[in-house]
Amino acid sequence: VSHTWFWSVIQNDFKTGNIDLEGCMRLLEKMQIPFDEIHVKHVFKKTIDKQSGQMISMDDFKAIYRALVHRAEFQELFRAYSPDGQILPDTQLVKFLVKEQFQTEASETTAFEIISKYEPIDEVRKKRQMSFEGFVRYMNSEECSIFKTQHKTIYQDMNQPLCDYFISSSHNTYLIADQLMGPSHLWGYTSALLKGCRCLEIDCWDGANNEPIVYHGHTLTSKIPFRSVIHVIDKYAFMSSAYPLVLSLENHCSTKQQEVMAECLKSILGEKLLSSPLGGDAEMTRLPSPEALKFKVLVKNKKIGTIEESMLRTDDETVAETENMSSETESDEEESDETIPIYQSRSPSKRRAGPRASIASITPPQKKPKVKTPKVALALSDLVVYTKSSTFVSFEHSLENQKCYENNSIGEVKARKFVKQSAKEFISHTTRFITRIYPKGTRMTSSNYNPQEFWNVGCQMVALNFQTPGTQMELQDGKFLDNGGCGYVLKPEFLRDRNTTFTPQNVGGYSKPMSLSIRLISGHQLPPSSLSKTNKADPLVQIEIYGVPEDQTRKKSAVVKSNALNPKWNETFSFNIQVPELAMIRFCVQDEVSVVNNEFLGQYTLPVLSLNTGYRNIPLLTREGIKLESASLFVHVWYY
Repeated sequence: VSHTWFWSVIQNDFKTGNIDLEGCMRLLEKMQIPFDEIHVKHVFKKTIDKQSGQMISMDDFKAIYRALVHRAEFQELFRAYSPDGQILPDTQLVKFLVKEQFQTEASETTAFEIISKYEPIDEVRKKRQMSFEGFVRYMNSEECSIFKTQHKTIYQDMNQPLCDYFISSSHNTYLIADQLMGPSHLWGYTSALLKGCRCLEIDCWDGANNEPIVYHGHTLTSKIPFRSVIHVIDKYAFMSSAYPLVLSLENHCSTKQQEVMAECLKSILGEKLLSSPLGGDAEMTRLPSPEALKFKVLVKNKKIGTIEESMLRTDDETVAETENMSSETESDEEESDETIPIYQSRSPSKRRAGPRASIASITPPQKKPKVKTPKVALALSDLVVYTKSSTFVSFEHSLENQKCYENNSIGEVKARKFVKQSAKEFISHTTRFITRIYPKGTRMTSSNYNPQEFWNVGCQMVALNFQTPGTQMELQDGKFLDNGGCGYVLKPEFLRDRNTTFTPQNVGGYSKPMSLSIRLISGHQLPPSSLSKTNKADPLVQIEIYGVPEDQTRKKSAVVKSNALNPKWNETFSFNIQVPELAMIRFCVQDEVSVVNNEFLGQYTLPVLSLNTGYRNIPLLTREGIKLESASLFVHVWYY
């Protein structure tokens, strides 16, 4: 049956004679076979080398097709369940699903759905059977991906308070390169929003003609109008996620331009802007949920006075009113996560007025060098409801004084010290208050820190430079694939419970050990090495676990010499994971260039609890997070 089907699909393309490489690729496209041009070229060249000329016959094409599509590891599985090696009846497909894929609830209905979707041969499909062609298409499909299908949808409870979620957050969103000279660009906002980011940072400064601008203050990065940024946000805010978007304002504007900002936010965002508490409830004891705040944009900024006072004020009063913030609300470091500028006029006493010193609204320093008194325009202050920036003093101070709608920003260096020295207090803090972590100011090249150590203590907004590829961003992207990619992931119970005694160093009774076994079977159409003149590489796979310290580990496969088309490993790796709820797993494919040097070929990162069991394909992404259309790994996953 397969033969007849195959000839009938291709004969039209051969009716004028043999075909060339172009025709070969067109035909593969028509048959919906994902392929890497370099690999096809190589297989094609090998085929024509046996004869003269640049053309191939139908038989040659069949050989090329089989080399790319009919993988031995799939054939083995198919034959194990097919009575005659040709056809898989629906009842046998059910057995395969139950026994090999651990889909215990699979029925003949499930099998029929799969057959209807993937079987290309009509007469086979009508008999509720599957040919090897259908089986291959099924094994390469999204349904057989290593990422749990259910987790590609929003399946978590979205009715808990905002502080109970990890929230996808970006740092200096307007930068698309480094922190000092690089371009500021609207694309920074567009791309972060399309990735499902739910907390953007906007650095605002006074611009000409009373128009605030966005750029990295005191550096040579280019400038973009605040108004344009808000227009882009208005357009893309809810394209990838319906859940609330937080705009974290790093505000350096005079009160006059802050009023322009408030006006922009109101006029451009309109109904999307949340400017008063839901249901008019000013007496807030807990934060609303992502569900309750769907399609709303929240402003995170300093605020004057209480929410009740904001609500009592009518719009026309706020026009030119400003108020000094009480002097103790600004510490020397908090809420200012600028990169240390190129030129810094530090006074002898090393005052931290550094990066902000040129802003008119800062009163000249008094005797105490730490005190700065920025002014906040009431018009802008009144737009702050559930995300009021408040300076972090100490965990004790927060416990006694902080309101649920007040959030802290803590620099990575200070935060790392807390993780080491007072994890218990840190976690107690993050069960109550939204905490944002940001990269230290000396990361001039926009490098990132490892977000895992801050997720481990429940920090909600772990802000990364989205424009910088690397393992850190891969962990970020992998974590937020979960829950339908909506940018909100519910924290584990032990990071939400206010009486928790969990710490990453001492997981105690919170451990739910998981024994995970991964058999790395093969790779398919991996990107060739940049050093290869043909389609070769010397691939190896590194499997890494990120999580609480005792779960961190990495294991390496052997190197397969000079084969990127279909390397086979057949190696099994076992992991014991104490806190699977926090663990991430990363598969990284590398080309062994020399004993000391490997070249990155592709990777895929996902939460351990989103792993599918059974025979699974692993898609591979580039450093920039773009899917390599035809490259994949094939594994068998099992855990209990």
